[in-house]
Amino acid sequence: MTRSMQEIIQEAYNEVPQIKPEEALDMQNNGALIIDTREINELAMTGKIKDAVHIPRGLIEFQNKETNPNGVNGFTKDKKIILYCAAGARAALAGKALKDLGFSSVYNLGGFPDWVNAGFPVEKA
Repeated sequence: MTRSMQEIIQEAYNEVPQIKPEEALDMQNNGALIIDTREINELAMTGKIKDAVHIPRGLIEFQNKETNPNGVNGFTKDKKIILYCAAGARAALAGKALKDLGFSSVYNLGGFPDWVNAGFPVEKA
C-alpha cells in the first residue's frame, strides 16, 4: 500500500510525543540528550540549542550506540532523547525511526524557533 509523505509524517507525529521548550529544558537539565536533526548549513546560519548534538536526519539510525559502537556517546536506549529540526517534521520522522529501533523515551521538541522564542540558551554550531 502506497502512502503519501503527509501520511508518513502524520504517523510519526502520532507516535512521537511532542513537548514544549520548557519541558525539554527541564529534561536536558536532568540528563536527556538533545539532538538537532537539521542539515549543517542550517546550523551554520542559526546556531543550535546549547549542548545539543548535531546528527542530521539522514544519519540518525547510524549514529547511536545501539547500532554503531562508534556512535555518539550517550546516545543509548536508556537515555531520554529529544529531537528537533526547523519545524518538527524531520524530528518526528527521526523519532519514529528511533522508536522502530527500540528507543522508548523519544520526544519531539518541534522547531528550533520554538526554543529561541522561549529565550533558552543557544550556541554557535
